[in-house]
Amino acid sequence: MAKKPQTSPRDDAEQRRSRKDILIARKHERQLRNVRIAAVVVIALIVIVVAVALINELALTPNRAVATVGDRSIALRDWQQRVTYERAQRIIFLENQLEAFGGDVGIVQQFGGSIINELLDDEGLGENVLNVMAEELVICDAAAERGIEITDADVQNEINTNFGFYGEGVSPTAQPEPTQTIQPTPSLTPIAPAGATAVPTETPEPTATAGPSPTPFPTPTPLSEAAFQEQFGGIMTSLTDLGASEAAYRNVVRAQLCRTRLADALAEEQSLSRTAPQASLFVITADTEEAANEVQAQIEADGYLTAWNTIQSRVDDPEATEAPPTASFELLWRTQDSLAASVGASVAALAFDLPVDEPSDVIAVDNGDDTTTYYLIMVSGREERELSESEYQTRQDELLQTFADEQLTGTLQLNELWRSRVPTLPVLDSKFLAAPTATPELEATEAVIPTIAVEEPTVAPEPTTTE
Repeated sequence: MAKKPQTSPRDDAEQRRSRKDILIARKHERQLRNVRIAAVVVIALIVIVVAVALINELALTPNRAVATVGDRSIALRDWQQRVTYERAQRIIFLENQLEAFGGDVGIVQQFGGSIINELLDDEGLGENVLNVMAEELVICDAAAERGIEITDADVQNEINTNFGFYGEGVSPTAQPEPTQTIQPTPSLTPIAPAGATAVPTETPEPTATAGPSPTPFPTPTPLSEAAFQEQFGGIMTSLTDLGASEAAYRNVVRAQLCRTRLADALAEEQSLSRTAPQASLFVITADTEEAANEVQAQIEADGYLTAWNTIQSRVDDPEATEAPPTASFELLWRTQDSLAASVGASVAALAFDLPVDEPSDVIAVDNGDDTTTYYLIMVSGREERELSESEYQTRQDELLQTFADEQLTGTLQLNELWRSRVPTLPVLDSKFLAAPTATPELEATEAVIPTIAVEEPTVAPEPTTTE
């Protein structure tokens, strides 16, 4: 048997160190491998989390409902696009106003203050848009249920009409000439002022006379296709520059068509009358109770028409520093709603209750600004009459609004998700928030009156008085 080779202690030590280094190296390699695996896992988890967040934010969340109406919903994406459009539209309006008023921010703030306040109230505007979209949803659904279809061609035709484009070289359809209606004489014959040679005869009752000949509608100038494209393109560019989309604009036009056509359908379904009770009345107003009582005393002594005509025929005093405390006018054939808008609900109600040709007592109406107006009226006539086109349109709109409110009651649900996602862009330019520049005070200086050569005056012809 061969003998095992002899090794020195030094060789044994080196072998032991070599094995130890190998073991340490292997351990270190395992640790590095574990670190690499952990890093890969962490990175993978981060990627997964980011991907899920992106998918949720870009794909899932935009499709979440911010409002539901029954089984229909409004997606977050659609609502945000609409809010952005509404903000852009308002900003464009303010910019156009600023240009029209020569850069005077103060005037724009005066006439467009409510719009500026809307743009500053992000949440309020967002909620208002959400409610409008919910209303449009039920209106368009109701229109579809009645077989009313709004096509893309309908939307484009409506856009063309709004811009005055009816086709190359085509004028709009001529408006029908309005029929001549019989109108009452607008007032009593005025009492002649002092010094007049004769006193005209008072006409106590309005007599039916033919109204003035209607003024024909002007023929609009047809807009060329090139001009239309230029104008339309300019508007779309302004909207897109502010972050709005043409699709949002077209959706607004589509919703308006739904409103118009459903209003017509509801009016037909419910046989909305084109006539309504109307009244004509003489009106005397007074700024103070004392003045009203004085007029009432004159009415009791001389009759309502004399008192009304005395005030109506009063000659203005150019040197007076204050307006007279009384005034008189006549309102011809007004509906109760129309009268309420002019003289208040209480006076309007009395106009349809007071006997004809019987003067009223003094009616005090609170104006809501710490002032009171005193009315004395006398109804001269009441009858069923045809509504004007604007009045009929108003009644159609009221009918449509009532229908929409009924459909939304108990069915509209808002998701609080919208409150944290209200678009704030585009931002209103800070120039619209600047304080108006105060008018500088001028130092008082002694006025120098220039010397003017006086010439013999030329006798001017007497002006012709037109009755």
